[in-house]
Order: sequence, then structure tokens, then C-alpha cells
Amino acid sequence: MPAAPTDLYCLTREELRLLFARWGFSPIHTARLWGYLYLALADSFSAEAMPELPEKVRAKLAAETRLAALPVALATDSADGFTRKFLLTLPDGERIETVLMRFTGRVTACVSSQVGCAMGCVFCATGQMGYTRHLTPGEIVAQAVHVARQLRIVAGGTDHGLKQKPGPATPAITIPRLRNIVLMGMGEPLHNYDAVMQAIEILRDPNGLALGAERITLSTVGVVPGILRLAAEKRACHLAVSLHAATQDERAALVPAAKKWSLDELMAACRTYSETTGRRIFYEWTLIEGQNDSATHARAVGELLRGLPAQVNLIPLNPTAGYGGTPTRSDAAKRFQKILAEEFNLPSTVRQRRGIDIAAGCGQLAIA
Repeated sequence: MPAAPTDLYCLTREELRLLFARWGFSPIHTARLWGYLYLALADSFSAEAMPELPEKVRAKLAAETRLAALPVALATDSADGFTRKFLLTLPDGERIETVLMRFTGRVTACVSSQVGCAMGCVFCATGQMGYTRHLTPGEIVAQAVHVARQLRIVAGGTDHGLKQKPGPATPAITIPRLRNIVLMGMGEPLHNYDAVMQAIEILRDPNGLALGAERITLSTVGVVPGILRLAAEKRACHLAVSLHAATQDERAALVPAAKKWSLDELMAACRTYSETTGRRIFYEWTLIEGQNDSATHARAVGELLRGLPAQVNLIPLNPTAGYGGTPTRSDAAKRFQKILAEEFNLPSTVRQRRGIDIAAGCGQLAIA
């Protein structure tokens, strides 16, 4: 049985260099191909897409590798015009959702790390659908490449920089660059640790998409071994921890993973992470009216995080078919923020909502 083609999006630049060396090709072709993959965003091995690669190199690539572009089964735009959600088809026919979000001064891609999720958070649509499989590093990277291509298509540009060079009668066209990745889509990133870290290394390569550590945020429901491994390896990315409750019983009711990794274990891991890396953690708190949005809850959060380098991201609950809670009102969210700031000197933000009308918000991603 012939070997499956190698997914080029799974390879770091060094791994690609070693592959070319094994084939007897010059290292200069590695640099050229890497540029075609992540700067030109090529989607084929044709002479038109990769003009500076010799025909024998392109033929070898076509025979033994693949560009695992993810076909779009459905693209949906939000009414506000800032968000587009893509239902993408994986090579085996499974599907995932990826979101392009525009904010002032930046464009963010929310990417998935699994088909479904095994964590089962009660208010999360992905958790409600269950777990199917991990994504490969290439399937994670391909989502970022897809969003980058979409930005270029919308801008009408072909140059890999932020602007095209204007011709005699052609004004400069600004091409928005993908600057931020949040691993907050479908799946638990730390449940798929090795593939996620490989993808982050590829996304951060300075000769490719060149996303800085401060531009990548990984969100976990609290997989303690993964947090400790992140700390030990000093991985370069932001860490967000889904907290949602400040007592063990309340958290376990919302986040079943808390039954495996208790709140005490989670907070100990978070302290280790911050002490080892020197990084603050973003603690996420889904605000559910009448359940975890009172002044008492705000003070419990403040006490729990006292002394830690932390910021709290407050996220009014987004509706899902499988959970009947109600999002916190604006005045209650502001009261929560005020208590954190004035009584605990703890910074917080209320998540800017994007794409709620197309089920593209936090906790809403799923497939039928």
C-alpha cells in the first residue's frame, strides 16, 4: 500500500529542509517553497503558482506531498459585517468551524484544534456535540492560511505585503494582515498538545506568517498536565484559562473536567505557570445571569486570583441550543468589573461580542 502524501502544512521549515535534502534538492528550494506556502499563499504546485521552482521539484511535490487546503462547505457573514464563519471540510470528510473576526486595527482568526470536544462544558455547543478526533498540525495551520487567503481575496490583492505597489493608474490597496490567532474554536487545545505546539511553531516562523508570541492565545478549560507542560517547556504564547466559577462545586457543575482536575489543582498549576514563565494568565469567566454574576461571585474571583499576575475576561453567555441560561445584563457586568478593579486592583475586560447572530461567538461553534 503506497504511503499517504505528506501534508506540507504539517512541516516546520527545518523539517521541510530535511525532506528536500533527502530528495537531493538544493536548500534554496526550501526557502522558495516556504515563501510560496506562507507569503504567496499558493494553493497548487503549478508553474503559475510557484514559478521559481523547477519543474522536477514541483513534480516531486505533486507526487509525494499535498497542500491540505480545506474546502468551504459554508461561509456565513454576520449582520454587522465584522465576522465571517467558515464550515471547513477536512480530508476525511469531517468538518470544523473557523471564524474570521475584524476589530479596530487587527484581524483575528479563531481556529479549532479538534473535531468536537471531550470536555463537555455544559454551555458550550462544541462540548454538547462530543469528541470525534484530534486535528493534525497541518489542519490547524491550514485554517490560518485559509483566513489569510480570504483577507487577500476581499482586498483584491496579490502581493504578500500590506500594500500593493501602485501603478500609473492603480492606487495602493491595503491588504489586511492576519495578526492574531486564538485557539478558542472547536476542541480543547491542551488535549491535542503535540499537534497544537507543532502548529504554533509553524505559525510563528519569522519567514512565514510570522505571528509573534503575543499574537497567539491558547484557551484551555483547565487541563492541568498540559498547563504544567507549557510551563516546563516555556512555550511562547498567551494562556487563557476558562474559570467560570470560584468554588469547586460550582465549577464542576459547569465544567465537567473540574471533576478530574480540581480547582485547587488548577490554581496550583496556574501559579507554577506564572512563576516559571513570568507571564500573566487571562482567566475567562462566562457571565450567566443569576448563576455566577453577583457581587459575591466577583469577590470570590478576586480572592481566588489575589497575588497572581492575571486579567479577567468577562464573557456574557452566548446562546446555544443545549443550554438554557441567560447572559448577564450590562449593568451586572459593569458591577462585576468595578468590584474587581476597586477592591482587588484586578484588571478585566468585557468581551467584545462578534458574530452572535451566526453562532460564531465564544462557545457557539459546532457542526450539525
